[in-house]
Amino acid sequence: MKAANTKALGFTLIELMIVVAVVAILAAIAYPSYQNYILKSQRADAHDALLRIQLEQERWRANNPAYTGDLSDLGLTAESDDGHYQLAISNESGSSFTATATAQGRQANDSNCQSITLVVTGGSAARDGAPGGDDCW
Repeated sequence: MKAANTKALGFTLIELMIVVAVVAILAAIAYPSYQNYILKSQRADAHDALLRIQLEQERWRANNPAYTGDLSDLGLTAESDDGHYQLAISNESGSSFTATATAQGRQANDSNCQSITLVVTGGSAARDGAPGGDDCW
């Protein structure tokens, strides 16, 4: 015969709900940080594209009197490889040009770096970003 006061094994509903609440709080803290990390890491797509533009511009300039403002002259498209940025060249001359990568799609949520620029003047390059400045590089 069994004793009348045996303990039941397992979890109660309250204990289970406490665990669910703790997991939800941790997820609410971690997910925005993860999203921010993803946006920062995808800036590398813009960096690669701008540096490729610079390389191709130098190649173009070696055979022409001025830099070009047309990406197709360089064999490039108006979109970065991963599609996170729209690319453009402006202010081109015989000694300078400005290449700009503007965030598009999901990357447009990166409020610190809506656009990333590379300004080449007289053989030297200056990097910038808006509104984040040097933090975009």
